[in-house]
Amino acid sequence: MSLAARAVLVHRTTEYEELLARHGTHGQAAFFLAARGRSVEEVRERHERTSRALAEVTAAVPLKWRRAQVERADLDRFLFGPEDVVVVVGQDGLVANAAKYLTGQPVVGFDVDPGRNTGVLVRHRPADAHRLLPSVTGVRTAVDDLTMAEAVTDDGQRLLALNEVYVGAPGHQTARYTLQAPSGPAERQASSGVLVGTGTGATGWLRSLWHHHSSPLPLPAPTTPHLAWSVREAWPSPDSGTGHVAGLLAADETLRLVVESDRLVAFGDGMESDALELTWGQSVRVGVAEGALRLVG
Repeated sequence: MSLAARAVLVHRTTEYEELLARHGTHGQAAFFLAARGRSVEEVRERHERTSRALAEVTAAVPLKWRRAQVERADLDRFLFGPEDVVVVVGQDGLVANAAKYLTGQPVVGFDVDPGRNTGVLVRHRPADAHRLLPSVTGVRTAVDDLTMAEAVTDDGQRLLALNEVYVGAPGHQTARYTLQAPSGPAERQASSGVLVGTGTGATGWLRSLWHHHSSPLPLPAPTTPHLAWSVREAWPSPDSGTGHVAGLLAADETLRLVVESDRLVAFGDGMESDALELTWGQSVRVGVAEGALRLVG
């Protein structure tokens, strides 16, 4: 007998909750913000809007479903099951934060603050949850399969990302490595790190580097099985080059880096707390992941 679907509601601690945890009372938080020219009422209003949205979406979960909640900081310790429907209530980035821990479960994103978010990944309003959630497990549900990136080290460590994988020094200082693109010779480089991103991530960090390089190459679309890579601030020297600083990766291609620093890290979608540790002589390959994020349209 198969288990009933489980709605896993993913949310993030609000700024107001963080202020109360740090300062103890509303009054102390208000004093702290006022000293910096900000109003606590604006912060509390966003908190209350988020709380109402989470309550509205939670109430819309079908009665026959099981339920669980997980905060962003606990995602790396939460065990998702194959029968889960992942319900993200928050910003676009929260979908990306959850994506790396999933294995094909459908994801529904609800925007708690329309107008402030781009709504690329949190495509729905909380008011639509009553209509949308009961139909998510149906075979006719419209789903976009968003390409993901995967980093794999020579000792078997593995990392997934929806937007981008960053390989570089902790703290974004100078990273030294040898870079091997699918075509062309290997090149020793010293830079602020290497970014390998998907079409979903091409609207953020990756796009800023693409503009910096004035690259004529087209960035991939979110559902296209291609990646784009870019080197941050490559430094020319007698021992390091800048000949290969951007390119595209097809589905069967990888970008390989051999570490020439005492310590580098690889992390995905800004989750620095959940990074792969890389030491001198290790190598890491970044390419298109086998699985995709199933985002309900």
